[in-house]
This record gives sequence, structure tokens and C-alpha cells, in this order.
Amino acid sequence: MLKQTISQKMLQKLSPQQIQLMKLLQIPSVNLDQRIKEELEINPALEEGEDESGDVFDLENGKEEEKVTDEQNEKDEILDEYIMDYLEDDPSSYKMSAGSAPSSENDKQAPMPVERTFHEYLMSQLSLLNLNEREYIIAVHIIGSIDDDGYLRRDPLSIIDDLLFTQNIETTRKEILDVLKAIQQFDPPGIGARDLQECLVIQLRNKVNKNNQLPELKKRLETGLAILTDYFEEFTKKHFHKLERGLELVDDELKDVMDEILKLNPKPASAFNESNGHSVQYIIPDFIVVINEGILELSLNSRNAPDLHISDHYRNLLNSYKESYKTNKASRQAKEAVLFIKQKIDSAKWFIDAIRQRQETMFRTMYAIMQYQQEFFKSGDERKLKPMILKDIADISGYDISTISRVANSKFVQTEYGTKRLKEFFSESLQTQEGEEVSTLEVKKIISEMVAAESKKKPLSDEKIKTTLERKGYNIARRTIAKYREQLGIPVARLRKEL
Repeated sequence: MLKQTISQKMLQKLSPQQIQLMKLLQIPSVNLDQRIKEELEINPALEEGEDESGDVFDLENGKEEEKVTDEQNEKDEILDEYIMDYLEDDPSSYKMSAGSAPSSENDKQAPMPVERTFHEYLMSQLSLLNLNEREYIIAVHIIGSIDDDGYLRRDPLSIIDDLLFTQNIETTRKEILDVLKAIQQFDPPGIGARDLQECLVIQLRNKVNKNNQLPELKKRLETGLAILTDYFEEFTKKHFHKLERGLELVDDELKDVMDEILKLNPKPASAFNESNGHSVQYIIPDFIVVINEGILELSLNSRNAPDLHISDHYRNLLNSYKESYKTNKASRQAKEAVLFIKQKIDSAKWFIDAIRQRQETMFRTMYAIMQYQQEFFKSGDERKLKPMILKDIADISGYDISTISRVANSKFVQTEYGTKRLKEFFSESLQTQEGEEVSTLEVKKIISEMVAAESKKKPLSDEKIKTTLERKGYNIARRTIAKYREQLGIPVARLRKEL
């Protein structure tokens, strides 16, 4: 049986302004320019640059001030009443959504520089091979399957299926491998390898086949080829004594051979990609901390404080319609125009206010971090970093933990001792034997220094690192040492061993 009931419940919803602020908080300064450009493109009521007429916003004191007279306030009330009445009478006449703008078919993108890609570079070498039409199609498909590192990680059987379905070509594994072998002779050496072992073997075999090698060098290369071919597992695990015994080498001879192997490139396509500049990344700091006569001074990157204001043209247009509303002489077209103008102005105000709140939130959060970790900012010694979690900064700044997390995400600060990621200042605590709490960053720093100073012939094991730390007063388990070592990107002692 159906029946109607009345119930009360509380819901917490985010306003569009709050959602916009959260999104702005998450992006770093390097992406803020692009976000502002996007807003300028879709909102003609928003302008960039200094406002010579004196805008209704003051970005320095963070408060919105109305610069209108009492007469203008009356007109605004009349306008708002008229708009509400119009929306109730004819709600379907104006359907422009907030923040949107009419799309233009003439929008054009800036031309992009044309560069030859890695796969185009391989295709240019394909013409040097004497292939028939069938083999050419197979070669093109193989080249398209090579990844950006230069490896062919797709199984030959899968390539056979692909060619059957896409090109209607029936082929065999032997035919695929024959074409692949020809492609593996392309530049850069090692291209088209299916794993690391094959990649290194191809490169070393190319060196061995050169006729201008000195006898001693040729012998070392041939020995290295034997290691990669027959003793690859022992090579990867650095079982040097097994290599010496199996190949009848002494320490110095094995060291010379290993030096030749280490000259090989495990990612053959990386050199090509780096030459095109794809791997270059620039860090633009969001904050700047300097020491002025022993006092820490914090400032925001100028990118975080753009000059934005409401368009004078749009404000004048809005004012020009007010008289016609008072006399009820406004046409339908004028009604739609004023709705569009008012909506765009409101959207611009929301965006300017969100940028202002972003500035204030970021500054207060970073100021709290600077005060909490002022010993580090004054000395640059990472061992002086105090244990700090998101809740500590949230309690100081008065913001929610989620807000602190958004500010710390992908943000950088420029200090007197280099540019640091904000996340690096957050760490858990570790208790010493005296009961004092220290940051886990301090322990990681000590581990890094110990590994850097160790003898590479006898690297320190996790157990030895644990014993040394205990002598220094740090209570820490061996498993914790292993976890910190992995976080630092330090391999196990066996893999750090050198001849």
C-alpha cells in the first residue's frame, strides 16, 4: 500500500564556489596560468591586468567592497526584482548555463612545432631494407608495436593474430622473427629487443662485429657477450665469484669486462626521446622562503597573484539597461542580454574571489609549515626536520586536513638550500632510546649517508645498518630499515656490490 510521509534530514552539500576553490587549490602555480586563460576565454566579463578605474575588489585586504552609491543600490534592487519576475514568467527563454559561453567555429589552436617522432625515425630506416610488399607490411606493424623505450613487448603470436585480423595476412612465427631480426639492426642499437638481455646482447654484438677493434678490447667484448648469453642470471645478481670461476677470470679482468657492459644503454630509445626534449621538466616554486637578517620571510610566487578584475565594458552595459527596466520599455532581446551580462559578472566575481581565497589559504598553510620547521629553513639540515603530519598544520592554520592535503599536493617551495616539495616536510615520528621523538626523514638521511660512505666491495646489510643506528640511539627494526631503503631507491647490499 502506498502512502505519503514527511521526514526531515540534514544534508551537507558543496556550493559551486567551494568546488571551484578546491580545484584551484590542487593545481600548482605552473598550471594556474593555463586555468586563468581558460576562464578568460569562456568569460568575457573577466579581464586580466590592472584595473585603472578601481574595481570592486581589493586583492590585498581580501574583502569585497561595494563602490556604488545609494542610488545605484536602488537600481540594483530593481534590476534583481525584474530578473526574478522574468525568470518566473518565462524560464525557458534563457538557458545559458553558468560559466559557459557561445562556442565559436572559428576557434583556432596555436600551431605546434613539427618534430620527427621515434617511430618515424625507424620508418625512415625501413626503406634501406630489401623487403617485398608482404614483409614491408609486417615490418610496419612490428615498428608500430615497439614502445617508447625501444622494446617489443608484444608476443609474436599476438602479432600474427593482429596481422590476420587487420591486414588479412597469414604469417608464421619464423617469418615474424626474421623481419624482427632485420629491424634490430636499426639505429639506435638494441632497438626491437624483447627483454633486457636481448637488448644488451644486440648492442654488444654490434661492437664485437666492428673490424677496427683492438685485440684486447675485442677480447673483453667477447667475454662480456659470453656473460650476457650464458651467465645472465649470475650477472644480474652480481655473483662475481661464479662469473670468475665459470669464465676463468681474475678480479681485474672481470672488472674491465663489467665496465664495457655498463656502457650499454638499457633503454635504447631514451637518447632519441631526450634529444627531442620530452623528458625535460621545469619546476616553478609556489612559495619563496628567504632569510633576512636571521628572520624567515615568506612570499607567494607572483603567478599566484594575477591581476584580475571585472570588465568595465560589461559593467557599463549593465548600467545602461537600468533605465529601460524602470520604465518597463525593455525588449525581450534586452532581457536576455541583461541576464547574460549579470551571469557573466557573477561568474567573474566568483572566480576572482576563489583566486583570492587560494592565495590566502596557500599563504597561511605555508606560513604554518615554515614556523613549524623553522630550524630546517634556517640551517638547511634535513636532520633538523621535526615529525609533522597534516593534522599538526591543520590545527595551527585552522583549516581542515583535506585542505592542507590539497595545498601540499604538487606544490614546491624555494628555500636558501634548494627547491623542495611540500610533501617532503611531512613525516611520521620515531622514538629514540632517550624517549625523544625524531622525524623519519632524519633516519632516512642517516641511511643515505651511510650507504654513500660504505665500501662498495663490502656493502652494508640491513642488519649492519640497524646495528649502527641502534648505537646512535635510534630504536628501529630491520624490516623498517628495508622499507626506508626501498623508499629511498637504494637496492639491497648484494646489488650494490662492485668489483
